[in-house]
Amino acid sequence: MIEEMRLRDLGVIAEATLPIGPGFTAITGETGAGKTMVVTGLGLLLGQRADSGAVRSGATHATVDGVWIVPESGAVADRVRDAGGDLEPLGDGRAELFVGRSISSEGRGRASVGGRTAPAGVLADLADELVVVHGQSDQLRLRSAVAQRDALDRFGGVAVQGALATYREAYERWRTADRELTAITDDGEARAREADELRAQVAEIEQAAPQPGEDAELMVRAERLANAEELRIAAATAHDALSGEGEPDAASLLAEARRALERAVDPALEELAGQVAELGYRTSDVAAALAGYLADLDETGPHELAAVEERRAVLSALVRAHGTLDAAIELLDTGSARLAELDDDTDRVERLTAERDAAASAVDAAAAVLTDARTDAAERLGAAVTAELRALAMPDARLSVAVSPGAESVSGRDDVAILLAPHPGADPRPVSRGASGGELSRVMLAIEVVIAAADPVPTFVFDEVDAGIGGAAAIEVGRRLARLAQSSQVIAVTHLAQVAAFATNHLTVVKAVDGSVTASDVRRLDGADREAEVARLLSGMPDSDAALTHARELLGLRTEVV
Repeated sequence: MIEEMRLRDLGVIAEATLPIGPGFTAITGETGAGKTMVVTGLGLLLGQRADSGAVRSGATHATVDGVWIVPESGAVADRVRDAGGDLEPLGDGRAELFVGRSISSEGRGRASVGGRTAPAGVLADLADELVVVHGQSDQLRLRSAVAQRDALDRFGGVAVQGALATYREAYERWRTADRELTAITDDGEARAREADELRAQVAEIEQAAPQPGEDAELMVRAERLANAEELRIAAATAHDALSGEGEPDAASLLAEARRALERAVDPALEELAGQVAELGYRTSDVAAALAGYLADLDETGPHELAAVEERRAVLSALVRAHGTLDAAIELLDTGSARLAELDDDTDRVERLTAERDAAASAVDAAAAVLTDARTDAAERLGAAVTAELRALAMPDARLSVAVSPGAESVSGRDDVAILLAPHPGADPRPVSRGASGGELSRVMLAIEVVIAAADPVPTFVFDEVDAGIGGAAAIEVGRRLARLAQSSQVIAVTHLAQVAAFATNHLTVVKAVDGSVTASDVRRLDGADREAEVARLLSGMPDSDAALTHARELLGLRTEVV
């Protein structure tokens, strides 16, 4: 539940703290006082889109902070920790969660979850677990077939959700097999051309039989062969200087130096003699390597350079065709596998056809189970909502939920329509066409009350869903919200005294004008202040004795809620 919300520089609200807590909280106020900003602030905490136009005139940014009481473990806690946030344990299995949102006048925004900066999408994920918001726009959504089906599925609980999950799994298997089969059959000519081209490419690479790094090695070899005479002279000169015959060479001079040092009686010279000996060994090794290099040059025939260049030309053709030699080598593996797949089209068609047919049968069976589960839930939902409507001053109304065959989709093969017969003798008509605004408000509330019993939600937010009703109907709406608040937190922005009177927590948005500056504050009402606000909602005259008497009478109705 929402324990507290703080607003700063949001619309006409300069600064306000809303103590909400459990039960039923009613939010009232004069037109233009800023009730909408309370809902806007709550929406920001629920991850809704930020609008820089909501920043108070003259302010650089608006902020909304909230404190939620959430389970210490479970989906909400896991999502918070995934985002890097922390919870503050309360010691009773619950924890405090601090969330925040800021909007700059330039349109930039930030969100925080559990003390850490997080994307606004994290707030939206948490909202899916914590809150159901209903406003007049949600009444319009109730007119859509998808919203009506979703409402039925929520009410259906495990039976419908399990059947829907089974159906979707079978449907995805069927769609995957059908998509692959269609791709093969529709693209037969293209796949045949691809196979021919791939076969030619693989054959060319196999014939060339390239080795990793071979092109680089051949480039070095070609350079050596092209400059063989210069390389021979250089290597021979170096060899003779190190270990030649006739004139003194490096090896002879080093040997003479070593012998001279070894004859001396001095530890320092003995150490140097060892270093000279090491130089002699290394000189001999280099001389031997040069001899081997010269021997290799002597073994090269006059036609070897031509053979190397011919091989390089073969590899260059592969590089031009495939980008790199490594890519050509890789194509031998991937291309061969793809070629086997293309050549297996006939067998794959048979196999995929069998898979698709089996999946289609599974879809048929799962769809039938889903339809049965929805039909059963529809009967129970219609009866339960009809009973609620009687308590909402619609004693003769009858609501039914029709489940009929529809177009196949990932959600099944059912069309769901909520039908309303507002009075005896009237034919049930789709609620999207047969209900007035006030009736639609009560239908929506009745549905939510019934669904809440099967699919509990921690917090409900109602934004003037009592629009279009009054009198006895409004009293019953207030009573039903109070009963819903016995199992969930309920927050209602309302303009009706009959609804506000049933709240256990009454907040009012108060507008103050100071010269040219208009600001709003939020106050908690009790006692005489609350009586005056209910009287104002009733008649516009908070000081009227008659209105105050009526207000006290309405407030006394709270004790009747069971």
